Amino acid sequence: KQWYQRRVAITAGEILPLVFRTFNFFRMSHRKFRAPRHGSLGFLPRKRCARHRGKVKSFPKDDKSKPCHLTAFMGHKAGMTHILREVDRVGSRSHKKEVVEAVTIVETPPMIAVGVVGYIETPRGLRTFKTVFSQHISDECKRRFYKNWYRCKKKAHNRTGQKWADEAGKESIEADFAKMKKYCVAIRVLCHTQPKLFKLRDKKAHIMEVQINGGSIADKVDFARSLLEKPISVKDLFAQNEMIDVIGVTRGHGFKGVTYRWGTKKLPRKTHKGLRKVACIGAWHPSRVGFAVPRGGQFGYHHRTEVNKKVYRIGVKGDAKSASTPFDLTDKPITPMGGFHHYGLINEDFLMLKGCVMGPRKRVLTLRKSLLTHTKRSALEKIELKFVDTASKWGHGRFQTDAEKKAFQGLLKKDREAME
Repeated sequence: KQWYQRRVAITAGEILPLVFRTFNFFRMSHRKFRAPRHGSLGFLPRKRCARHRGKVKSFPKDDKSKPCHLTAFMGHKAGMTHILREVDRVGSRSHKKEVVEAVTIVETPPMIAVGVVGYIETPRGLRTFKTVFSQHISDECKRRFYKNWYRCKKKAHNRTGQKWADEAGKESIEADFAKMKKYCVAIRVLCHTQPKLFKLRDKKAHIMEVQINGGSIADKVDFARSLLEKPISVKDLFAQNEMIDVIGVTRGHGFKGVTYRWGTKKLPRKTHKGLRKVACIGAWHPSRVGFAVPRGGQFGYHHRTEVNKKVYRIGVKGDAKSASTPFDLTDKPITPMGGFHHYGLINEDFLMLKGCVMGPRKRVLTLRKSLLTHTKRSALEKIELKFVDTASKWGHGRFQTDAEKKAFQGLLKKDREAME
């Protein structure tokens, strides 16, 4: 009996600490819910992007049953405005109600195709197999191959252009295209923007590879060859109501402290040597600062991809009614009065995207076809705009057009003199 009592006492003494430890484990999990860590570790390292142009790191999955088509495009962010529309989403509280939404205008002049690149499959992924350049390449594109255009000899791609002139060169080009059709698994087109159409300070064109999806490899090569030296319009890639992805570099903010950069809690007012700090950056050992501890550093100018941006409208160059709707019959272009803030006029094709996109005005953006097959009602909803705001963005814009302003305020002296 004594042995049995002693055994029970020993067992209880062993079990009780385990019970308390388990209770404390569950009790201490409150930090996860009441004071979670500040900032996401999924975007590390938060440093300046190496490239100014957004890079497409994944193209949409190829479907050979569809016709050949391009999968990406480039444009410049011009600014934002707002629109009025009626929601068409059965079951939603907003159904049949008018909503005002912010939209971004991205100017997208035609791009020029200047090359074809074929890729083969290797154990370590895709590898370039053959590259064929077009006969003529503009100076805008050649500027991208030099650091100093003024001092260089400007001889880039002279020999590639000469290949198209003689018979031996043509034979080698045909042989390259034939090898692409035989061995390659992916075909991409080298395209560049046209800075002269943007009316910005840029003179160097942005160059990118755009993958061709749909059809067989032979069809892809023929399709790519038919695009060489020809302008590619944005309406050839995207359509209204389509969901697309936007890739670019965010607005830079330089070196920022830990409170601004990570959103950590400020210390009490009387804290010695400042209060916008992290109180404890780690234990004595291990004797180093962990990677997950918030610290000050670079904030902004990071490479980001935003998915599922709906195309509300595709504007065409020279359309004087690009901001008109069936409900607002005023003839007005998309450019607001006084021009877009720090951008200017929209003179080329443009996309109207729902919501905001990364980067400041004039930032080059890469527009990519969506990687997903969309089934949600918000993605499949048909958009019918009732009103597009074109009032001045420089102040409290009151008038939608210059004619409306003159009809209300009367003619200016210079207008009367011009009429005389």
